Amino acid sequence: MGQPPQFAGSGRADLSKAAPIIQGWCPGALRPMESGDGWVVRVRPRAGRLLPEQARGIAALSTAHGNGLIDLSARANVQLRGVTMASHTPLMDGLRALGLLDDSADAESQRNVTLAPFWAQGDGAYDLALDLSAALTAPSAPRLPSKFGFVVDMGATPILRDIAGDIRIERVDNRALIYATGTQTGAAVPLADAVPTALDLAHWFADAGGIGADGRGRMAQLLAQGAVLPARFAAHAVPAALPFTPRIGLHSAGALVGFEFGQMQADTLGALAQLGPLRITPWRMVLVEGATQMPALPHLITNADDPMLRVIACTGAPACTQAHQPTRDLARALAPHIPQGQICHVSGCAKGCAHPTPAALTLTATPRGFDLVQNGRAGDTAQRADLNPTHIPQAIVHAL
Repeated sequence: MGQPPQFAGSGRADLSKAAPIIQGWCPGALRPMESGDGWVVRVRPRAGRLLPEQARGIAALSTAHGNGLIDLSARANVQLRGVTMASHTPLMDGLRALGLLDDSADAESQRNVTLAPFWAQGDGAYDLALDLSAALTAPSAPRLPSKFGFVVDMGATPILRDIAGDIRIERVDNRALIYATGTQTGAAVPLADAVPTALDLAHWFADAGGIGADGRGRMAQLLAQGAVLPARFAAHAVPAALPFTPRIGLHSAGALVGFEFGQMQADTLGALAQLGPLRITPWRMVLVEGATQMPALPHLITNADDPMLRVIACTGAPACTQAHQPTRDLARALAPHIPQGQICHVSGCAKGCAHPTPAALTLTATPRGFDLVQNGRAGDTAQRADLNPTHIPQAIVHAL
């Protein structure tokens, strides 16, 4: 039988106020989060990979026990929307049968590992991510905040430097470089020692006071308070890396495809599952493993120059109870006006969940309209406040 869901508050906001509620945790499968269209249930594929039967199963479960909408998260997870109290238990039973459910909500919350998706069979990256995921749920593992994350980025050149995480594992000279995000040095160890070394750094974080009384905490906060890393993590310089932008198209590992706002219908996931294993990426895209041609399926973005890749928008109102305005119709209208190479982020509130990092243009919803932020985040100081949506295209042209 399924376990009862665990919550930490309803997640409902007072929409008369602009300040959002910071939950401090992410939804899971056993611990869903309430939203305006039902419960959001996050499925965390191990190492970001779904076998065809798992992807087909998620699609069927989304249709049977949710509203058929599936979101991709910035942590390479899959979120089912529209789940209800009545449908949650059979959904958990289905996920368990697919091998996609953890033993407990606590174990689920600890398994935050993001793997760069272009790994190749035999290069060790996939196995390392699986081993790290298993180690994080072992009794000896540190009890970390639910948003504390690990990034496994083992290619010849790092490509996930812009992806949120607290501890990073990269490759240097056929060794693993383990370092805290934001620092310039780390520990270079044999690949076989990568997981225990990463756990040592996590233990240090916990022992050094990185976890607050409320159970929250991030590595950057601890280091900003003056905490000094153990000497072994100052022995090897972190090499510089060029900025990386994922590009829709064919890659050595398969075909990378996108979706409007990182959301798809269950039928789309089911159709992709017919093509092979799927790697869920932190860019809200999917890599069809081993594909040598782009999928000819509806509702996919398969053109790297598609204007919809230049806009990012959260679910918005009314599907999110904290959003002050609808977001996605506005983002669609703005997409043709955004120059190639720039990003416009439309956020339903100041949290900026869909894009926590700066964007060339950010529109943050308020009870009275949208604030316009240039080269910043959703919660940053706005250059123009409370814009009427009908005036935004003109404001965008002037801002650019």
